[in-house]
This record gives sequence, C-alpha cells and structure tokens, in this order.
Amino acid sequence: MATANTDTSVVVVGAGQAGLSVSYYLKRLGLDPGNDFVVLDRGPTTGGAWQFRWDALRIGSAHRINDLPGLDELGLSFDTADRHAPAKEVVADYYRLYEAHFGLQVVRPADVTSVENWGADLVVNFTLEDDDKEVTTVAVVNATGTWGAPFIPWYPGLKSFTGKHVHTNDYVSADEFAGQSVVVVGGGTSAIGFLLELENVAAQTTWVSRRPIDFLEDGELNLEARVEAVRAQDDAARAGRALPSIVSGTGVPRTRRIQAGIERGVLTPRPMFESIEPDGVRWADGAFQQADAIIWSTGFRPELRHLAPLKLREKEGGVVVAQGASWKDPRIFFAGYGPQASTIGANRAGRLIARQVIATLSKIQASR
Repeated sequence: MATANTDTSVVVVGAGQAGLSVSYYLKRLGLDPGNDFVVLDRGPTTGGAWQFRWDALRIGSAHRINDLPGLDELGLSFDTADRHAPAKEVVADYYRLYEAHFGLQVVRPADVTSVENWGADLVVNFTLEDDDKEVTTVAVVNATGTWGAPFIPWYPGLKSFTGKHVHTNDYVSADEFAGQSVVVVGGGTSAIGFLLELENVAAQTTWVSRRPIDFLEDGELNLEARVEAVRAQDDAARAGRALPSIVSGTGVPRTRRIQAGIERGVLTPRPMFESIEPDGVRWADGAFQQADAIIWSTGFRPELRHLAPLKLREKEGGVVVAQGASWKDPRIFFAGYGPQASTIGANRAGRLIARQVIATLSKIQASR
C-alpha cells in the first residue's frame, strides 16, 4: 500500500511492546515490513525500555509482562519465562526472536528527532549512526512510551543537594550505594524493589511517598480499581490533560516478598519531606534525615518532544487522543499512550490502531 509520493506509508516510532504489537497487526493486515511500513527504534538492541532496566530486576518482581500478539507461534510466553535471569535480558531475547520471526526489519539505533507536516505528507527526521536521515510517510504511529522522559518533582533546595540524584531510569545496581544513607521517593513497585535490594547493602534507607501506599490484601491488582485507572487515563487523553499515575489508581499487590519486607521494617513509608538541604531532607515538623543519595522513583511522562513541530499539545499539558488517534491530526496515532500504557498491556491497542491506520491510508489514497 506504499504511495508514489512518499518513501513509505507508515512509520512506527518505537519497537517496545506497543510498537511491535502495532507492527504485527500491520503485517497481518497486508502491509510489507520495510516497504509499506518502517519501524524506527533508538535502542541499541531489542527489548524496548526493558533493555535499560536495572540488573537485579527479575520477571515476576514487577508488573506482569503481557505476551506480544503471536508470541505463542514461537512457543514462548512470559508466564513461563526464566525467573532467575535479569528481566532485561529475557525480554530483549524474546523480542529479538519475535522481530526475526515476523520479519519486522526494525531500524536501529534510529533516534527520531522530529516529525514535520509537509502538507499532504509527513517527514520523520532521525539520526542513524551519527548520520542525519529522513523518511517521508503518510501516517505515523508514535510508540515511544515514557522511558526517555523521567519526571522528578520540584522541591525547595532540589539543586542544593550535594549528594547524588538518581532516577529510576539511571538506577543500575544497589552496589553503587554500598554503605550510604539513601532516601527513596515513590509509591510504586520500583521504589519498593529498590528498598528491598538496598536493605543489606546501604547503611540506611528511608522511604518517602507523596501519597499513602495502598497495599492490596489479596496480593493481586484489584480488577475494579484497574478498570477505573484505565478509565481515568482515557478521560485525560480525550481531554488533552496530563496523564494521571496508573499506580495511584490500582494500588500495590501485597506479595509474600513485600509482606516480609513490611514485617522486617524495611517498607515503612514516611510522608513526603518539605525541602531538600545540601546533606539531606527535612520534613515540615523539623525532622531531618541525612542522605548521601536520593532515588527518585517518581515516574515518567509521555515522550513527545519529537512531535512538537506538529503542535498537538493542549494548554492542559497533554494531547487529545481518542481511540488511539490524534484529534488535531488524524494521521498521527498513539500506541501505548494513556489507557494503552504498557503497564496495563499496550498490545491490546495494536489491532485497533493498525485497523485505523489501514482505514486512514485507504481514505487518503482515494482522495489523491
């Protein structure tokens, strides 16, 4: 379905869970990978954001990893994946086999710098091995996720801290905090995982959270809360507002590992501090905690900077997205955004978005 006016019909930006899911269905619907659609991914290898996760993270200790559509054709499933190997290695290996099996021909490391409107067509600018390149297309599927846009909330004295600021996407291993006093900020599973890893490595850990921790007694995500969290994401995306936190709406499962940490006193959260000082943090009541490092497990924002030339953002801070498509420019699709966020299964949206892309291409072709 490639057009005579453009290099390709569709460019998929990102080859994580969402991007691969859409690519799978685009192929199922008749588009030829590498010709009718091109997948650009900036990672040095396969695995999406998982390839950058910390060494100690294992499958089963984080949110469930959903199987990609068609993964069963390879005889693979994350439900039966190795629980002892680093999760980033397992995911990267599965995704590599998946890409090869379906011939998706992902181009990497391709860092998309901008997407521009050329009237009837779009141009995607990217760098590949330090060379500037471009590809013209009819439609773009943005599947960049959030890993490249870490969020650290501002507090008085933030820049005065003489210790080390580390965000989730910078965390490599507990060993780098050996013998140190560490403050961990955040109320999700990443913060909890860091605290448990640091328990016998750091000299001291202090857990603070901006909201009370909702530990789920049944050890599993509450389905009703999960549905409500998805609805909140969808409402925000449709209104163009900044997206709310998924964890704040679903809670944290009280697994045996987490319960044991609670009983040992490792997982005892304190309310958020009021300010940061050069050598620690201070609460409103005057209490002070010395710190050598602050780990910010405070989440991410959708990575949309490369779409800035299209002026899709609303003054409320988000992009109006309904059923996976931009309200302002129906040629721009969003996979893994809002209610399709990866933590709740981005691959669910793959079929829907792929069908919408095909319908859009058909309409555009008919009008030319």
